[in-house]
Amino acid sequence: MIQFDAVHKRFPNGTTAVHDLSLDMPEGGVTVLVGSSGCGKTTTLRMINRMVEPTSGTIRVGGKDVTRQDAAELRRSIGYVIQQSGLFPHRTVLDNIATVPLLLGHGRRRARARAAELLETVGLTAEAGKRYPHQLSGGQQQRVGVARALAADPPVLLMDEPFGAVDPVVRTQLQDELLRLQKELNKTIVFVTHDVDEAVRLGDQIAIFRTGGHLVQCATPAEVLARPADGFVADFLGAERGLKLLSLKTLADVPQGPAPEGGTWTLVLDEARKPLHWASKDAEIPVRPLKDVDSLLAALDESVASPTGLIARVGTDGVLTGVSSRDDIHTHAGRAHTEARARTGVQTGARTDGSAAGGSATGAETGAAA
Repeated sequence: MIQFDAVHKRFPNGTTAVHDLSLDMPEGGVTVLVGSSGCGKTTTLRMINRMVEPTSGTIRVGGKDVTRQDAAELRRSIGYVIQQSGLFPHRTVLDNIATVPLLLGHGRRRARARAAELLETVGLTAEAGKRYPHQLSGGQQQRVGVARALAADPPVLLMDEPFGAVDPVVRTQLQDELLRLQKELNKTIVFVTHDVDEAVRLGDQIAIFRTGGHLVQCATPAEVLARPADGFVADFLGAERGLKLLSLKTLADVPQGPAPEGGTWTLVLDEARKPLHWASKDAEIPVRPLKDVDSLLAALDESVASPTGLIARVGTDGVLTGVSSRDDIHTHAGRAHTEARARTGVQTGARTDGSAAGGSATGAETGAAA
C-alpha cells in the first residue's frame, strides 16, 4: 500500500502543487490520478519515488517512509514509465530492458535473460530485442518502456501518461495489454492521465484533483460516475458519464433466449453455429456477436444497429448461445444506474481534511445521463 498523510508540496516560487493530501493507494490495485493540467497529479506521482521531495507530510510505501530511504535505491525498487518511453537511443531494446537488473548487480547473462522473458510478456518478439528504439513504432517503444519498468520485478509501478503520445487504436491496445499484465502480475500501480475514459477503463479507484493540488474525490469508477462529489467533478467527467458507467457493467446478467425463426429477419449462422449476419429477402446486415464479458454500452450500441433490436450472444468459442432484446438491455442499464447511485457516498481509501472525499450526493449529479 502507498499512503499519503497530510502531504504538502510548495515550490520555491510560492506555487502550491499539492495541498495537504491524504490518500491510500491499495496494494495490488490501480489508482488513477486525473485532473486538468497543473492540478498536481504528476507531482503526486513523482513524490512517491522522490523525484520531487514533499514540503511536509509523510509518504509510505509498504509501511516505510520514503524520505528515510536512499533515493537511488528507492527508485530502483519502483518501476517508472513516462509518456515518451525514455529509452536509451544508443542501446538495443534488450539492453534497455536489462538496465535496472544490471544496476542491481545481476550478471549480464541473467539480466539479458530476464529482458528476453519480458519482451514476450509485453507482446514483442525476440527479433525486436535486437533493434534500437528508433527502429520501433511508438506503441512498441511504450511496450519496451513497460518491460524495462518491470525488469526488477518491483512491487510498485508508476506510470505518467504512458499512452498519451500514441494514436487512439494503439492506445486501446496498450490499455488492453496493461490490464492483461495486471491480472498476471498484481502490481500496485499509480497511473496519471488527463483522459477520463482511460481512467474509468483502467482504474480500481480514481482520484480527481482540482487546480492547486486539492483532492476532490477518490472512489471506484462506478461510484465517481454515479455520485460525483460536487459540480467540479461532474463537469470534469462530462455529460456522457452515464454512458461511461454502462461501460463498466457487463452483459452477464442480461437474460437471453433462442434466436427467432420465421420472421422478416433471420440470424444466419455458419456451419459451426457462429453468427454471420441478419438476413431478409432484400438485405444482409452485419452482426457483432457479444460475450458475457462485453459491456452494456456495447450491447446498447449493437441493439441499435440490429434491424431486430436483438443482439447475438456467444460463448468464449464464438458459438451462438442465444439472443437478448433491446428492452432487457435497457432494463439492466437502468438498474446499473440505480444500484450505483444507491451506494453510500463515503469514498473508501481517501482522507481529505479528516473526512471522506465523496460526502453525500449533491445537486451536481441531478440530471445525470441515465
